[in-house]
Amino acid sequence: MVLSVRNLSKAYGGVQAVRDVSFSVAPGEIVAIIGPNGAGKTTCFNMLNGQLVPDSGEIRLGGASLAGLPPHRIWRLGVGRTFQVTATFGSMSVRENVQTALLSHHRRNYAMWSRASAFLKKEAEALLERVGMGEQADRPCAVLAYGDLKRVELAIALANRPRLLLMDEPTAGMAPEERGAVMALAAAQARSENLAVLFTEHDMNVVFGFASRVIVMHLGEVIAAGSPEEVQADARVREVYLGDT
Repeated sequence: MVLSVRNLSKAYGGVQAVRDVSFSVAPGEIVAIIGPNGAGKTTCFNMLNGQLVPDSGEIRLGGASLAGLPPHRIWRLGVGRTFQVTATFGSMSVRENVQTALLSHHRRNYAMWSRASAFLKKEAEALLERVGMGEQADRPCAVLAYGDLKRVELAIALANRPRLLLMDEPTAGMAPEERGAVMALAAAQARSENLAVLFTEHDMNVVFGFASRVIVMHLGEVIAAGSPEEVQADARVREVYLGDT
């Protein structure tokens, strides 16, 4: 397994946000975590990526323990992440945003006497081609449509050649016709790079259209896990989240 999570827990005072959660993600697999608001999905994601330190439990990327490591060290071990709200440098071009991530990956952040825009230009352009943004490389991110920003963010997340890609509500804020396109890009990367993908999402068409396996959380706990068909047929999942439809 690329990612193995065992008995992960996190509390805020008397509120148990995540309780004894366990799951795994294999190479090339696309796994969705779903559940109602307050289920613990984002808290779980933030522990996987180092924004939060677990109270207990184990997070392993291959043979390396991630629990308690800061985000930059987890990134260097091979974890990429996109966020629910995109965060790019608006005054910089699309290419420069990706170059910034590549400079960090290649540890060239502090190279002296050289313009950063001259480094890794071809590599940045290759990543932008992979996500369908090659023709917009010179445009500032501030003028991009939201769906295009999501594509740029995906290119940035792929800059460190990750083994695991975390996507927190990757289609949030996007028009319905754009959602499938972004997830299709992520699915293509999973297949071509043998990349493990874990994502959270509220759009069930996206979840059941792209996930090979679905994990359902409710009140901090995993209440169901399995194929999309198994999860849709689960009576408790229908009761607390999906409804009869």
